[in-house]
Amino acid sequence: MISFRPTEEERAFCEVAKTIAAEEMRPRARDCEQRRSVSASIAKRLHELGFLGLELPESWGGLELPLISQAQIWQVLSYGDLGIVQGLPGPGEAASLMRQTPEHPVWRPYRDVGQTGIWPTVAFIDDEETIEVRRSRDGYRLNGTSAPVRRAAFADWVVAAGKDNEGEPVIVVFDERTWETVEGDFRLGLLAAGLGRIRFSDVFAGNDRVLARGEEASALLGHARARQCVLEAAKEVGLMEAALDYTIEYTAGRKAFGQEIAKFQGVSFTVAEMAFECRGARNIAWAAACRVDEQGRAAEGFAWRALARAHRSVRYVTDQAVQMLGGHGYVQEYPAEKWMRDAQAQVLLYARETDWFIRRGEQLLDERKERVAP
Repeated sequence: MISFRPTEEERAFCEVAKTIAAEEMRPRARDCEQRRSVSASIAKRLHELGFLGLELPESWGGLELPLISQAQIWQVLSYGDLGIVQGLPGPGEAASLMRQTPEHPVWRPYRDVGQTGIWPTVAFIDDEETIEVRRSRDGYRLNGTSAPVRRAAFADWVVAAGKDNEGEPVIVVFDERTWETVEGDFRLGLLAAGLGRIRFSDVFAGNDRVLARGEEASALLGHARARQCVLEAAKEVGLMEAALDYTIEYTAGRKAFGQEIAKFQGVSFTVAEMAFECRGARNIAWAAACRVDEQGRAAEGFAWRALARAHRSVRYVTDQAVQMLGGHGYVQEYPAEKWMRDAQAQVLLYARETDWFIRRGEQLLDERKERVAP
């Protein structure tokens, strides 16, 4: 049986995160959105507290926390503002790769910089379709433009995962700006996250820039993707909890026909459905975090299910929050419209839930073929 009761350490981290989310992130969310970047004071504060190194190895000065602890912390911080969370500097999705290969020479410059100051910003590209990787004797050449990724607009490093022209998985790391950034016009949501596309124009990556290839790269990516799915699901839970709490407060204080609108059956039933979606998505995400901590890549299916459920729930909850506020839901003086935009952008950024179901189906079919093979 899985227990979600937090440890004393987890409670302490979450209390600090809750204070920052309420007192620093939520009040500055609109300003960060307008400036299309995260406030330097917020980034510095979170770095000093170690929140930018939750996944990083202890040997680097990171916290290397269990995934369930990280899920709870990112959920609380996203309650403050998901746009800010997604635009924070640091290793981002590449942190799981760093955690698995802390002694690899390719990370040495990153570790050295991070131990003397704030962690450099990494944009992670996991794109086999739009990035062409051609193998040569002494390395690889990359061409193409990636799908939108967060923090592309201000990335110091880029980690690109794909398949070369022979179909072999490979992960390459760039610590010099040899790529172009196509910021485009992403006006939907997550505007503080630095969304953009990374373009490679015959960029060469020598063998010393290769983190892994072949089966090793596939194993590293599988584990990293599972951890990423869980953390993104937890962030979406934080966003929908913010929308739910605000909706409850608004409907309890707004009156129509002489009584609070929360007492009308249609409103109360909708709020209850929003609460069910939040709790269900949270429990599935936390259960997946425990499974991935225990089983690693073998728990990919649990992680994909958690993100797929979170995608569905966050779109429903944030949309209903706008509806419950009526005309106020579309006015920028109220946060509901921003939360709805951020939710839609988040789902587009990390693929719709049907895509994750298709991936899980392909995985199950592959496993079945292996079992029946002579």
